[in-house]
Amino acid sequence: MFAQSDYPSRTVRIVVPSPPGGGTDIVARVLAQHFSKTLGQSFVVENKPGAGNMIGIEAVARSAPDGYTLLMVPATLALNSVLYKKVPYHPIRDFAPITLAATAPLVLIVHPSVPAQSLGEFIAYAKREPGKMSYGTAGIGTAPHLCMELLKSMAGIDLLHIPYKGTAPAAADVISGQIAAMFATALTARPMIDSGRVRALAVSGTQRVQALPRVPPVTETVPGYAAIQWYGLLAPAGTPQPVIARLNAEAARSLKSDEMRERLAADGAEPQGSTPEEFAALIKSELEKWGRVTRAAGIEPQ
Repeated sequence: MFAQSDYPSRTVRIVVPSPPGGGTDIVARVLAQHFSKTLGQSFVVENKPGAGNMIGIEAVARSAPDGYTLLMVPATLALNSVLYKKVPYHPIRDFAPITLAATAPLVLIVHPSVPAQSLGEFIAYAKREPGKMSYGTAGIGTAPHLCMELLKSMAGIDLLHIPYKGTAPAAADVISGQIAAMFATALTARPMIDSGRVRALAVSGTQRVQALPRVPPVTETVPGYAAIQWYGLLAPAGTPQPVIARLNAEAARSLKSDEMRERLAADGAEPQGSTPEEFAALIKSELEKWGRVTRAAGIEPQ
């Protein structure tokens, strides 16, 4: 019998499927430090970037379900399954969720020339000029693209999508007024907002965030809207329940710490914490929601 007290007895890897330095990596490293202190064994972060996060995710899906290989992953765990025809893992069947670790909404920003001081005014303006107002993204199928497509669908507006090869050129064109709007991370948007080069209208989550306390969530204007970047901890499917329970309990303690909140604040992210069942339900709902959005937007899996 696999007793909870037996775990861990050796080093545990937390795989991050993206390069060092991003939100996923930050959350993983703070959790690893906490686990190492409280569970008496080393927890090390291993970055395995590539193929839209799929290399690292697949590596964990194929690992032994013994609790010694874990996955810290962003929302691309679910998004990849609606954006690509061939995904080498199943986001539900191949994993045992441990906890939702953190969330980070995107920010809707516009050039100051756009005659809208609020999201309601932005929607009204878009309805008066259907298909004329442009917005930029880092590319088709990226999180900012899907955030705006969801807003278009729920608010009943028509905007012109201009895809770029990355966030930076899109942001530069919002600043210059070449395009009217875009969704961006708080980390990207905040310096632009603070300098007055763009105006922030709303955040894509369900509540205000510490990084931008004066910016209301979209849902205050468009009820039911929610589009967040999230980060979660998972293990391979079949990992013993006592291991999942112990990691969930320790993660909850770490996510409540001031250190975690401070480390995430600069990225506009906030620690969360959930039961494994709640996190599993989130992944399932994300698959369903973004599947509907991509079909409505005519985005074909690549």
